[in-house]
Amino acid sequence: MELFVFVIAAAMVLAGALGVVTRSNPVHAAMSLVLTLFGIAVMFVAHDAHFLAAVQVIVYAGAIVVLFLFVIMLLGVDRAEDLSVEPITNQRPLAAIIGVGISAIVIAAIVSSRAGLGASGQGVNETTLESPDANIRQLARVIFSDNVFAFEITSVLLLVAVIGTVVMARKTKSVGTGK
Repeated sequence: MELFVFVIAAAMVLAGALGVVTRSNPVHAAMSLVLTLFGIAVMFVAHDAHFLAAVQVIVYAGAIVVLFLFVIMLLGVDRAEDLSVEPITNQRPLAAIIGVGISAIVIAAIVSSRAGLGASGQGVNETTLESPDANIRQLARVIFSDNVFAFEITSVLLLVAVIGTVVMARKTKSVGTGK
């Protein structure tokens, strides 16, 4: 039974992920993302992570995808666009070069950290009855002290993205037409 659930959930995830990439209509792509997120939630339930499954459905499939759909509808990008026009000349070769570069960086990071893959649990504090939240405190210390700059840059980028979306969605009033 576990294998059957895994195969069905994996098929949901793969079909949804392919739908996100291949659908030309952004609303249909967002619906495919919902399918992917529900498949991941089923996998969480299969591993007895019921809280994570609930969070997956409520936060990601519920709130985030609804936000995506709201932005899609607000910006009106659900109409078909002419993809033959490239806004930047030589955009496709440049994208291919950047993709190869990023892939090389990821492969180099995996190869260089391969020695550390065998040692499981290093750097993780042991939770005890006296200190049941040792891992949470360690995670908070790493995020808010060692990586605070990256955390703040991420928050600024998300803020800029929201402001940019609002600016792009605003319609300018016509002066002198009385509208």
